[in-house]
Amino acid sequence: MRLATRMSRLGTETAFEVLARARQLEACGRKIIHLEIGEPDFSTPQNIRDKACWALNNGYTHYGPSAGLPELREVIAREVSQTRGIEAKSSQVVVTPGAKPIMFFAILALVDSEDEVIYPNPGFPIYESVINFLGAKAVPIPLREENRFRLDLDELKKLINPKTRLLILNSPHNPTGGVLTQEDLKAIAEMVLKYPDLYVLSDEIYSRTLYTSKHHSIASFPGMQEKTIILDGFSKTYAMTGWRLGYGVMEESLAVSIARLQTNSNSCTATFAQIAGIEALTGDQSEVERMGGEFKRRRDVLIEGLNKIPRLKALLPDGAFYAFPNVSQIGWPSKKLADYLMDEAGVAVLSGTAFGMFGEGYLRLSYANSVENIKEALEKIEKAVAKI
Repeated sequence: MRLATRMSRLGTETAFEVLARARQLEACGRKIIHLEIGEPDFSTPQNIRDKACWALNNGYTHYGPSAGLPELREVIAREVSQTRGIEAKSSQVVVTPGAKPIMFFAILALVDSEDEVIYPNPGFPIYESVINFLGAKAVPIPLREENRFRLDLDELKKLINPKTRLLILNSPHNPTGGVLTQEDLKAIAEMVLKYPDLYVLSDEIYSRTLYTSKHHSIASFPGMQEKTIILDGFSKTYAMTGWRLGYGVMEESLAVSIARLQTNSNSCTATFAQIAGIEALTGDQSEVERMGGEFKRRRDVLIEGLNKIPRLKALLPDGAFYAFPNVSQIGWPSKKLADYLMDEAGVAVLSGTAFGMFGEGYLRLSYANSVENIKEALEKIEKAVAKI
């Protein structure tokens, strides 16, 4: 079959490929400890599940508006206004099946083939994939361990030019757990404001998974709300990955265009899931707090254990639920080491290069698993590494 040329430029998300391989090994009788997938292992809180059942039984099973149910958009606008310190209106909100469509639609709506997009590397692989798919120029900005995986502001200043149409930020960051400071964001905002046609896609999907500080959004700085697309959703915070429920908050005229893209692709987001989303944001938050506390406990166990393994070094992440240990002293390419740990130790992890070329020398380990499994994985990793 002859496919369109653009399909050759479309990447993938390696986590799902590694998960599939791990499942195959499990089907053959192998025990695999899953540290590869970025999915909370908790159940969706009961009050949210109950509300979804209520919605299904009360007629929320039909088409809704492409931009989302008005009542959910209003709740999201209120939530974002409170948490980001801005004045967001419901007309600026677009609800989508998961947060990825906001990423795809924003780049599709703003970026032409001659434009440039700056994105973090290592970073979520779909950024680069979509930029390349649309034929624009993908411009990586390296995130380095010596800077705690934050952007180098001097380097960013050199990369931005009149052709730069979009800057992608992700804080807290996947895969490193790095967090941009308020001072970082202020400096970035000052750079962006110098270019009238430059916008920011601010991926804040881990905004509720922070360990050392409160969340800061670049949208909260003067002049930046109109130039920022906030991307967020329910998957990580509320353990709702399978519900496919996300949203974007942006300038009103852009929201109209994003909703039109939704009309042309998904039509709308499942209505009963949106009713559950209202409950998630307005209902009891104690389960979210409990999950956050458990992630912190797991983080501390994993990082302490990794740093006890010879030739491994891991920074303590400030947010999200990933460790990004430096494994360069082992002397193997990251992909080879990740495959070896699966085959030899029965521990599924991701190569740093699954997140871009600047991820070489690192692995990503998700601590969305129990402390008991994390401890067992550490023992297996230590024994496997000792054989190299």
